[in-house]
Amino acid sequence: MSDLEKDRFTIAIPQETIDDLKDRLRRTRWTADVDENDAYYGTPQAYLKELVDYWLNEFDWREAERKLNEWDNYRVTIDETPIHFIRKQGKGPAPIPLIMSHGWPWSYREWTKVIDPLTDPAAHGGDPADAFDVIVPSLAGFAFSTPANRPDMNFWKMAELWHTLMTEHFGYEKYAAAGSDYGALVTSQLGHKYADKLYGIWLSHRIHLDIFQGERPWDLTGGATVPPGVSDEVRDGILAFQDRFVSHVAVHILDNQNLAYGLADSPVGMLSWIIRRWTKWSESGGNVENVFPREHLITNATIWWVTNSITTSIRSYVNANRYPWTPSHDRTPIIEAPTGITFLGYENPPGIATKDVVQNFLDTPDEKPWYNPIYLNAHDHGGHFTAWENPEAVIEDIRATFRKLR
Repeated sequence: MSDLEKDRFTIAIPQETIDDLKDRLRRTRWTADVDENDAYYGTPQAYLKELVDYWLNEFDWREAERKLNEWDNYRVTIDETPIHFIRKQGKGPAPIPLIMSHGWPWSYREWTKVIDPLTDPAAHGGDPADAFDVIVPSLAGFAFSTPANRPDMNFWKMAELWHTLMTEHFGYEKYAAAGSDYGALVTSQLGHKYADKLYGIWLSHRIHLDIFQGERPWDLTGGATVPPGVSDEVRDGILAFQDRFVSHVAVHILDNQNLAYGLADSPVGMLSWIIRRWTKWSESGGNVENVFPREHLITNATIWWVTNSITTSIRSYVNANRYPWTPSHDRTPIIEAPTGITFLGYENPPGIATKDVVQNFLDTPDEKPWYNPIYLNAHDHGGHFTAWENPEAVIEDIRATFRKLR
């Protein structure tokens, strides 16, 4: 078992890094395009200027840093890779360890609404028998899990790091895993390769482990067009999905480094890129601050900037294609670990009501070879940033999933 005290990590960004950030913000060269405030084209310039003014003149990084350090932060090196994580021990008769993986452009902070109820259920109206020891890493190459020392990092290699962290560093004989977005790939790989070492897994996104392979790894549609004869509702839903995600994946795979040069050099460019995703992927109604407080947005943006991790985080997409996933066994289901899945309404399949989502999943032929589902639940409310947007659903469903597996 690890001596956690020697692994403690304090977030302390040098003042010259903050000064350089503010200098770059002051010297922003704004675009001179027509209709730059039309959200059809991207993040409206007027709103972006509001955020930059807040970042420069109101946001207090040192106060944000103090709040970040209120969590128990740690950093270890595994296979020459720095891994940052926060950890909170459970309060109950027999807490089980749970490692939770975030997505892109998330950070470990998007899990923080659910950590206390999961570690101390009794203090939040729950059953102490449902307690977890919670470990939330920053994905390798993201945030404080930097600097990245390996050019080949991707989701299945992160899964190896997580397994080493849990079994060798912490010494757990068995553990649970949860994941969303890119972190769902990390978690699914654990459930595929190390099912015998897991109580089970919980997912908020079903992403097949071979998603970034094949002839069109950059195209989430696989080259398919909207099927003829579908209703206007279904057609609009398909096009909305494409509008939210297709360009994101395509650029991150096909032009990742070219994009990264601009984002790593311009804090405003970086902020605009990630704000667009936070806005379109969340159940925000077009106003991202309906979901994320401004302070939260800018804290996250500052973390990305001061750790210079935008490039290595984006690289995780193309590396899933360049270093493709290969199965560890030929059994079905491919992910043998018992699996709980949460579905949130903003991401319902086109034309499928929340009440029908679970049955739709069970009836979809492409899903059947992949999962060993033991708990499925659908909720009306919430978007892509699951644990932040609907923490009550996540808490309920994680508890229910692993209650059967302890």
